[in-house]
Amino acid sequence: MLTQELLQQLGFQPIGESNGRIRRVKGIISNTKPNPEKLFVAEGIWLASMCLKFGTRIDSLIVCPEYVRTPEVAALIRNLCDRTDARFSVSAKTYEKISEKDRPDGIMVVAALPQRDAADFVPPERAVVLVIDGVEIPGNAGTMLRMADGAGADAVFFCNRKVRMTHPKLIKSSQGAVLTVPVYEFESVAECRAWLKRFGFTVYLADTRADRFYYDEPFGKNTALVVGSERYGIAREWYDSDYSMIAIPMLGKCDSLNVGVAATVLTYEACIKNKLRTERRNT
Repeated sequence: MLTQELLQQLGFQPIGESNGRIRRVKGIISNTKPNPEKLFVAEGIWLASMCLKFGTRIDSLIVCPEYVRTPEVAALIRNLCDRTDARFSVSAKTYEKISEKDRPDGIMVVAALPQRDAADFVPPERAVVLVIDGVEIPGNAGTMLRMADGAGADAVFFCNRKVRMTHPKLIKSSQGAVLTVPVYEFESVAECRAWLKRFGFTVYLADTRADRFYYDEPFGKNTALVVGSERYGIAREWYDSDYSMIAIPMLGKCDSLNVGVAATVLTYEACIKNKLRTERRNT
């Protein structure tokens, strides 16, 4: 479907496994090399289409003609050609060295995560922000981004970040939400608290010791929900200023939920009360 002649007409340059572009892809996937541009690998038609749909900056495009089996993939490749001049074709043998799929689509995009500055973010009325403090497992972070998109949260803040945002497990578990959810990073709790205070947020700490359950909280105001790391919980600094604690009742034998599950319960509750109920009242 994609002949070498056609690829040449489209401006694709043939490269082999020893090429620096391939080595860089391996470094991004293995999460072992410095990555100041926050590049990630979007392999396959679905994630590559997400990059196209949401205007993600595309660094380079790598295709393997032997694995391009459908007109849909061929059309996507043509559309992506308009987004980057760095276009490369590889053999099946080379592609298999970098692919993480059992049945590859023959398309791989090296793209850059959106760069956002919290100084430019002005929250809407009754905003809901999820604050991820010190979470260490990339899959959990990605799952919470996916959930934040589904719940309609206004932003996700990373504080004391321990995961690399370009980690393949984070990208995969986010199901594209890493491209759609406004994500902002803060170097310290103090910096994050100062931003929340500036915009009048009420800070809720997810804490099993709380006397109040999440469903008893009316919310209805700018709301920041803070969840902590899998091992250590929420950083001590969050307890040094104004806050409220809310808990999820544990009715079985375990004493807590996975952080991603807990964040889901709390975020949906806040978003429903802050947004869905408001919309119903206005209709």
